[in-house]
Amino acid sequence: MKWSKAFIPTLKEDPKEAETPSHRLLLRAGFVRQHQSGVYIFLPLGWRSMLKVMQIIREEMDAIGAQEMMLPALTSAKLWEESGRWEAFGDDMFRLKDRKDHDMALAPTHEEVMTDLARVYLRSYRDLPQIWYQMQTKFRDEPRPRAGILRVREFIMKDSYSFDATWEGLDHSYELHRKAYKKIFDRCGLKYTIVKASSGLMGGSQSEEFMVVAPSGEDRLAICEECGYSANVEVAQAEASAPPESPFKKREKVYTPDVRSVEEVSAFLNVSPALIVKSLLYTDGEKWILVMIRGDHEVNDAKLAKALGPDVRMASPDEVMDRFGMPVGFVGPIGIEVDEIIADKALKGMKGAVVGANEEEHHIVGVDIENDVKIDRFEDIRTVVEGDRCPNCGAPLKVVNAIEIGHIFKLGTKYSESMGAYFTDKDGSRKPIIMGSYGIGVGRILAVAVETYHDENGISWPITIAPYEIDIIEIDPRKTADVTEKLYSGLLNAGVDTIWDDREATAGFKFKDADLIGYPLRLVVSPRKVKEGVVELQFRRDGSRTDIPIDSAVEKIAEIVSEMREKASR
Repeated sequence: MKWSKAFIPTLKEDPKEAETPSHRLLLRAGFVRQHQSGVYIFLPLGWRSMLKVMQIIREEMDAIGAQEMMLPALTSAKLWEESGRWEAFGDDMFRLKDRKDHDMALAPTHEEVMTDLARVYLRSYRDLPQIWYQMQTKFRDEPRPRAGILRVREFIMKDSYSFDATWEGLDHSYELHRKAYKKIFDRCGLKYTIVKASSGLMGGSQSEEFMVVAPSGEDRLAICEECGYSANVEVAQAEASAPPESPFKKREKVYTPDVRSVEEVSAFLNVSPALIVKSLLYTDGEKWILVMIRGDHEVNDAKLAKALGPDVRMASPDEVMDRFGMPVGFVGPIGIEVDEIIADKALKGMKGAVVGANEEEHHIVGVDIENDVKIDRFEDIRTVVEGDRCPNCGAPLKVVNAIEIGHIFKLGTKYSESMGAYFTDKDGSRKPIIMGSYGIGVGRILAVAVETYHDENGISWPITIAPYEIDIIEIDPRKTADVTEKLYSGLLNAGVDTIWDDREATAGFKFKDADLIGYPLRLVVSPRKVKEGVVELQFRRDGSRTDIPIDSAVEKIAEIVSEMREKASR
């Protein structure tokens, strides 16, 4: 491609709305343009990189025997109602009606459509196993789209689905995907961590996320640098540091006027927040549950939902007042009439604690949690924090921000049972198909690559997903046009993805654009060097440069590009 014919609308200044490095640089370098909140246009450079990512995904999925298809983005509400997710998805799902008043949805994912296909065609054990995949546009009505193409309302996802007759078969399909994902992300040049994860709305028995550590990430990971333990904080386990010794040696009710929050109670009583116990009330409309957690800890919603069930929610202050006749800030576990009391495991053995007295402007101090409170069960319901001890080796955990680029799930029979996807086994019995689901955010790979590889001048793409592998820059086209034309044609014929900056612009202007866009290689053709019989090859990542004889330049550059591609594919 000749730059003078290309559409590459670079910007001189950072867009005001840009929040993260990838957001800023993808807009400035002319890869994307925002159409509306959470919806982006992929311009030619961006789409070229997207296609390269998709081709890598396609090659690795095909290598494990997966078969590509294309499912509709517009889906019937009936399928979602069968699985129970028509309501469960809530406001995240785009819903609409057709002219005949049929409920429809723009699919945020495709488990239901795939299960519907499977129940029609996979009727016998002879039809199994199968792995089907697609790369399709998905839609989620994000309440707060942010960070450019990292959190959007319309995006391209690679989602694949495995169908097996046995649980051992699911294990095999899951492992195939796990290895394929590692190859995909390796080839895309990403540095990632595989962590244990919550299955969330997807359901199932096991899931793992592929994460890239980045300051702009919205996910939080707990990582042990000693033994390698890693998990999303939604599911991470750890031993909490012990609270300090309490000054309260006997149980008594104390007057605590005008204090409600942990911080206020801590300051008023002059004790650590770790000695204060938060008592939170949850309900499903009928059953009332008291949840206890240390004052310096936070309830983990994903863990709590697993412990209490999906229909239980935190009671509102008005509900608490109507039911118990007290403000929420003074609720406590002693003497309260609820159906169940659940305590976080970090409260085990705690003595001298401070709890609400179930009476306005009063607390109880000196509480022995296990002896003074009728706890029905201890559960791990808190969010891990930095400094907690690793569950495997006891070393301190680090908590870091990260971006999810892939997620794999063992769905089991969640969808096949709810939607009637059964097969006939060898013995003639009918059994539910055992499923797995595996997703990759295609656009997120681009964004994460930029988050990982950029400097003050712009992007530095991994060669496998760069829009072009090499940029030819002429210092004075009037004096070197013939040489440059021969190099350009030779590189194209050698299979090197090349752009030739033939614009009538200063060399400095061309160099700045090349740095901003981030082509891995740059071939500089200058009259002085040509007189010497050489051209200069520059490497974007480390800034190194070398002179190459013009006569062997095409062959040498093709060899370097091939080596760079192979290194990424190992």
